[in-house]
Amino acid sequence: MIEDNQIEAKNSPFAMRQGEVKTFDGKDRYVSMNQIIHKINMGHINDLHFKILEIVNEFEFITSRQLCQILDWKKIEYKTQDKLNNKLEQLVKSKILTRYYFSSEEGKGIYRIYCLEKMGKYLLNSRGIECKWQPTDNTKPVAMIKKRLAGNQAIIAYIRKVKAFDSYTVKPALQAKTLGKVFKPTAGSVKLTKNNKSIVFLFEAVRREDDWEKKLVEKMKLYKDFYENFQAMDSGFMTMPQLIFICEDDKHCAETFKTIITNKLEISNIKLLFTTDLKQNEESLVKTLIEFKLDEATNKYKIEEVELKLLESK
Repeated sequence: MIEDNQIEAKNSPFAMRQGEVKTFDGKDRYVSMNQIIHKINMGHINDLHFKILEIVNEFEFITSRQLCQILDWKKIEYKTQDKLNNKLEQLVKSKILTRYYFSSEEGKGIYRIYCLEKMGKYLLNSRGIECKWQPTDNTKPVAMIKKRLAGNQAIIAYIRKVKAFDSYTVKPALQAKTLGKVFKPTAGSVKLTKNNKSIVFLFEAVRREDDWEKKLVEKMKLYKDFYENFQAMDSGFMTMPQLIFICEDDKHCAETFKTIITNKLEISNIKLLFTTDLKQNEESLVKTLIEFKLDEATNKYKIEEVELKLLESK
């Protein structure tokens, strides 16, 4: 598998593209549970298949590359990415997983996305593993899936590269007290611990979907409520978490910040930090965050790189 720092992409694979649609790439045929049980009994579906199912269940949507990286971290042997792809193909053929790709005016996407099927949920439940999947989950639009994939990439980057990495949560839940709503950051969170002190980074992935500015404004109202009314142990956080926006590119960071500022949705008690998809591929994450600071001389905002020693490599 090619290393992150060898990837020479100019545009994020998780950025939105003109006229993009999600295309089914699974198997449209009937498979009975008896057939699947027979495959398990024969050893054609084994513990590695179940480990794959657990990871797909946890992340909801995932690429085979991301799956490889998680398996590597968990020290689960799968031999090669080609062999892992064969396992995924077996699960797709058995209707335990299904698969999609994105296509647009530019052509087919370069990767496939895996998610659960009904049989996968039954198998996980049979082993006492909680699975909240329902068929409508697979009808989610392109933008929601790409936010999840961008979040996966950030979480995996912190797992693999940051010495202070402690744990992650794919779908943390926050409480907006005044508005009386529970909401979730679109890209998950990581907990970092150094010298017995911990901080949580919340990742909010922003994509250039239809009406994305309007959707960002609505989400920022929830974040503003959460942060400006924060007290210790709110939503399970001992201290205030740091909010980080994952944008498609540098220009999109500026567009996202402008949308927040022009709608007067700055958060008074935290800095808003920004990063991009491709910055997660860098060998060290120490200099991958930026903020926008007001230059009092010109009364304009300028980009400043945020160097965080906390993100030093392993």
